[in-house]
Parts: sequence; C-alpha cells; structure tokens
Amino acid sequence: MSKLLFSAATAAVFCASAASAQTDGAARRAELLRQRAAIDAELATLDSAAPPPRPARPAAVSADAGQEILVTGKALSLTTRVSGQTVTTVDAALFRNTPATTIADIVRLSPGVAVTQGNGPRDVSVSVRGSNARNGFGARNLQVFEDDFPVTQPDGLARFDLTDPHAYGAVDVVRGPSSARYGNYALGGAINFRTRSGREIDGVEAGFDVGGDGFANLYATIGQGNADRDVAVFGSYVRGDGATGHTGYETGTLNALARFELGSRDRVAVKLIYNEGEFRLSTRLSYNQYLANPYQQGCRTAAGAAPGCGTISVLVNGVNGTRIAQTAGEGDLARNDRRTIVGTRYEHDLGPNTTWRTQATFDSRVVNQPTSATPFKGTLDSYNLTSDVTHHGRIAGMAATSFLGIFYNYLDNQSFSFNKTPAGRNGFGALTQTVFGDVRNLGVRAREELQLTGRLQLIGGIGAERSILDMRQTAYTYPVGGDPVLSLIPANRHFTNVAPEAALFWQAMDAVRLHARVGTGYGIPQAGNLFVTAAGVAGNNASLKAQRNTGVDLGAEVALGSTFKAELTGYTEWFSNELVSQSAGVNLLAYTSNVPHSVHRGIELGMHWQPLPGVKLDASYSYNDQYYTDFQERLTVGAVSRVLDRNGKAIPGVIPHFVNVRAGYDQPAGPLRGLGGFAELSHRDRFFVDNSNLLAMPAATLVNLNLHYDPPRGSGPLSRLSFYAAVQNLFDVTYVGSASVIANSLAGTGVENPVSVLANTTGAVYAGQPRTVYAGVKARF
Repeated sequence: MSKLLFSAATAAVFCASAASAQTDGAARRAELLRQRAAIDAELATLDSAAPPPRPARPAAVSADAGQEILVTGKALSLTTRVSGQTVTTVDAALFRNTPATTIADIVRLSPGVAVTQGNGPRDVSVSVRGSNARNGFGARNLQVFEDDFPVTQPDGLARFDLTDPHAYGAVDVVRGPSSARYGNYALGGAINFRTRSGREIDGVEAGFDVGGDGFANLYATIGQGNADRDVAVFGSYVRGDGATGHTGYETGTLNALARFELGSRDRVAVKLIYNEGEFRLSTRLSYNQYLANPYQQGCRTAAGAAPGCGTISVLVNGVNGTRIAQTAGEGDLARNDRRTIVGTRYEHDLGPNTTWRTQATFDSRVVNQPTSATPFKGTLDSYNLTSDVTHHGRIAGMAATSFLGIFYNYLDNQSFSFNKTPAGRNGFGALTQTVFGDVRNLGVRAREELQLTGRLQLIGGIGAERSILDMRQTAYTYPVGGDPVLSLIPANRHFTNVAPEAALFWQAMDAVRLHARVGTGYGIPQAGNLFVTAAGVAGNNASLKAQRNTGVDLGAEVALGSTFKAELTGYTEWFSNELVSQSAGVNLLAYTSNVPHSVHRGIELGMHWQPLPGVKLDASYSYNDQYYTDFQERLTVGAVSRVLDRNGKAIPGVIPHFVNVRAGYDQPAGPLRGLGGFAELSHRDRFFVDNSNLLAMPAATLVNLNLHYDPPRGSGPLSRLSFYAAVQNLFDVTYVGSASVIANSLAGTGVENPVSVLANTTGAVYAGQPRTVYAGVKARF
C-alpha cells in the first residue's frame, strides 16, 4: 500500500486518540507517544518504495473523502479507494442541486453504467457492462453496498427503490468480474453508496422538492461529528402521481450511520436502513400498445378502455374456469414492500500494522405484490457475517498489504403465489405455488497488494465459495370439475466456485496511470429461476447451472492538475452458462435458461474538464458489444419443435451505446458565488429485445436543464439556503423507459413468427418520463 494511504490511515488513528488524551492524563500521553514512534518508524521504511499519488478519479472525490479513513481505519476497504480494478467515484457535487428522484440520476454519470425503468415508479434497473440488462427490476449479477454494508441479499437481488439519493455524498462504481473480492453474483462488479458524514452535515439540513405529476419530497438530515464519534441520520417522505396511468406512489425512508472511536485501537460503526413503500403499477405493454398509448391514458376500465391500454386476464372465481380482462386500474396492481437493514462493524488494531474487522448485517425484505394475474407474497430474511484481517508490512523488502477473510451468509425464503380475482388489490384467490427453503454461501478470500517498485504495483487475489440452494416448490393446479393437483419439486443444489484475479498498475508518469487486469466472476441460479418453465408457468427448471465469466481489462487514467481528468478502459469478458431471462407474456412468469457461451466486450470513457474558472464539462460514454457464441434455442408450438441457431446474435436488452454529457458554469467567487447551471444531454442507442434480433427498441436522446444557487456556508445572509429549478426531458421526447426481453415463437407451421407478431407480445414496455419541471429549496441550521 502506498505511503500516502498508510500515513493518512495511521495519522487518523493517532489524531483520534490524541483528541481524547487531554482527559486521560500522563499515562495516556505516554501511550500515544509510543504509538507515534512506531508509526514514524514504519513510515521511514516505506519512503523508498512509496509510489507517487495516483491520478484522481474522473469525478471528484467528495469533500468528506479525507474523513472516510475514520470509517475503515486501516482495514482494506471493500469499495472505497479500490486498487486493482476499474473504478469511478461520482461525487455529490454532480447531483446535489438536481431533483435526484431515483438513483438513476447518480449512477448514470459513471462510464460502464446503463439505467432503465424498473418495476414501479422508484425502481431502477442498473446495468454495469450489461450485467443486469435482461432483468426487469432491481439488480442482478451485481453486488451492492451502502457504507460498505451489503444491500444485495444472498439470493443475488438488490433493489434500488429503498433509499433516497439525497442521503448520499458519493457513489463508487467498481466494474468488471469481481467474485474474488465480493463473492457470488459479482459478475459485473459492485456499487457502493456512501452517505454523508455527520461532520460534513454539522447540524441540520432540511429540504423540499416539488415537481410535475404531483411529485413532492420532504427530507431532512441531522449530523454531528468529531474525532471520537460521527453520527448522521437521514429521513424522507416522497410521493407522486406518475405520468403514466396508475403509477402513483408514497414511500418513507430512514437511513442512519453512526461511527465511534472506542479508544486508540477500536472502532465501531452501526448502520440502519428502513423503507416502506406503496407503489401502484401499470402493466408492461407490447411495442404496438406503447406506440398507441405510451402513458396509458383512458384506461380506467377494460370495457371502456382507449386503444393501446394494457390488460391482464383474471379468473372470475380466482380458482379456474372463466377469465375476464382488467386494466391495471381495475385490478389495482401494486407493490407494498418493507425493507429493514441493520448492521454493525467492529475494528480492532492487533498492532500498529494489523487490523481485525468483523461485520454482521441483518436484512429483512417483506413483499406484498399483486403486480399481475399471479400476485406474490413473501418474507425473505437474510444474515451476512464477515471477518477479516489486514496487515501492512513488507515482503522481500517491498511494501505489501495482505488481506485474509472468511464470510457466511444465509437467506430464509418463504414465498407464496396466488391467482388474482377481480376484487382489486386484495383479490387473492387460490394458492398456485409455494417456495420454502434457504440459500447459504460460505467462503474465504485472500488478497495481496505488493509494491514492486516505486511506480509498479502487483495485485493478486482469490476467493473460494461453497453455495447450497435448498428449496422446495409446491405447485397447485385446479382442473375444472376435478380435484386439485399438488406437485412437489425439490431442488437441493450444491455449487463450488473459485475466482482468482490479478492486476498490474503502473504509474507511467505523475499524471498517467495504466492498468491491466484479469478477473473472474460467478453467480448461481436464484431460487425463482428454478421453478418456472419456458412456458412461463410454475414447474421444474431446477437443472440450471451456475454462470461464470473471465474478463480482461486494459485501462488508463490521466490527471492534469484539477482541471482535466479522464479514464479510458477496454474490456473483453468470456461467459459460460450465462443465465438469460425472458418474458413469456403479460399473464405469465419470466423464465430463465443457460446460454453455453457468449462474449461481452466494450469501451468505457469518462472525462472531467474545467477549461476556465467555473466552466465544467463532464462526460461518460459506454460501448457494449455482447453476443452469443454458442446457443441453440429450442422453440415449440403444439407438436412442432424446432432448434434455432443464435450464434452471433446480439444479446437482447443490452444497450450498445450510452452517452451522458453535461456542460455547466458555477460562479467561482464574489457575492454570487454558487450561482450556476448546466445543460445535459443523455443518449441511449437502440437495442434488441429478442434472441432473433427482430424487434428493436428505438434510440432516444434527452436534454435536461438546471439552474441553481448553492452558496458556501458563511458567505452572506442567504448562505444557509440553496435553490434549484430543473427541466427534465426538455423537448418532451416520448421514449421507451425500459423493455423486458421477450421470447420468440413459432407459427403452427414451424416457421418463426416475424417482427409483427413480436410487436404485439405484451409484458415488455414501460414508457419513460415525459417533460417534467422540478424545483427545490434546502436550508442549513
């Protein structure tokens, strides 16, 4: 580890201890002097090997970044200041004076990231290098953290609608296969959301945002911190009516982090996230329905519905027999979910160079989702335990950071599916499926960061994990005029995965840093994948295999002072048994299959440039070229079955080109310091939604405008207030907010159905947000 990071970490511990020494007497002072002598001796040994500081990230590190050392002490951080990988940090300065209605407003500023609308007004689907492009909600194939506490449950699912972006001070986006560091499901990398520290808040901040379609967000943050303790508590209440019919929502969030120095060698952090939300949902549409009625207006009832209204098919008695059509409003489709995450982290310095860290997290997800013709209820409680040791020392005369850790996580799954009746949100009919069981992951990780020369660093790591997926599905069918039929499908799957990685970082010159990396990732099937057949109904799909990928990154970072920073990375990843999900239709469940081999490759570019004082240009670009290299898909209709060769076809759902450019000005000095604004352009390329590459969603280019006044503290009578006004989607472009991957099909003759049939396949499309005006005010006390 570099002298810069080591000295900062040890100095932070020393200073925290020194602050309390004023009351501890002469004995305490002598102990501190002894520690300082040990630190000075260690620093002296690092002088000859310490490299120059690495170039800054393309996005500025947060104003509170120096204090983050107090959070992690001398232990190796999971996601902050990661060495050996492609990482971008998005600072709060880029989103502090924006509506930030969802986390999409944050993470889309990073290269390698594409965002689409998820399953509901606040839900966002985040894809890193295409990792989650085929999932209609939340995040799969990606590990998500908040303040280094896990937010991804052991079944591989993370949701992005449980927190408010106003709580965050920075976001770290780690890209590339990362299972050596993060374990199961880290095929695309990791994202860490960092809340603001109490020291940065230093009092109370309260804000109120309003916008079109009934949007309102009332939020407040309370924080205080010093060398011994730091506490920050955030809370918000958000509601909106939604531009699309039947998409109103209300949600409340509590988010807190407390950190305490228990002495010169001990630190504790405690984390709490609580969110409860009530979300009304529209149905996903066929492409032709979207073209006819993108925002689902005039869809109160199926009998009087306007052209293009989406409907579901509901059993009249909730058991079997006759079905009737209902719109989303008639059926009152909704989600009422509750999420509670509580975690604690304890660090103890075993010596001046060795730190032991133990972390425990409890994560409860309670869901009530009458979102379709098959409502879902469940309780998914999980437990995540990690313990590791970090040692800063020397190997063969070279400065080295050594890491060894063990981990265990467990998920208790209890879920139920029902037939829907015509009786609205609470119209739960006969039970159709239960899934009971658990997911367990146990493993070990090791890592070595070795300073070969003053400018060359070698990093190696490995992770090994044993996963047990023990689930039991009971499926219920109700033949008309017959007795109910119960079908039991057990799935007891054991997986052993090993993930090595290696990287070289070369400080070619003070302003340029180059890196080369080979990483691996893996992800076992989720419980829900095992019990849905290709027909989109409950059944046996329990033979799915774990997916794996091996990726190579080549990249460069350039920093010319603070005025120009850029990063460029190229990557290629080879997947085997990639898990691909497809929609079988609006009244059916999505199903998953393995693709034997596929290739993901691309380019990522990020830039921050300040050509003149106050003038800023920020840009990110992502190119994803992902295609099948070995995939034979079997389609069946009636007694006719046919195998279709998908080799060379683009993987559906993956957006090839994603661009975000922001040009702005902020008055750097004088009485109007903090007054500014920006214009932003976001472009998303067309992308396919089926394996045959017949149906593509069109490209979209959006323009946003922003004006704000955010003066520094103590700069005048208005320094306690900040204001902004923004227009999102200035030119009111109608665009596809998201589109689920849909299954191809055969005609009765065995010929594959053309694009005209796919365009009428329901269960795919949500429209994006039309032109919307927002304004907000924030006060500091």
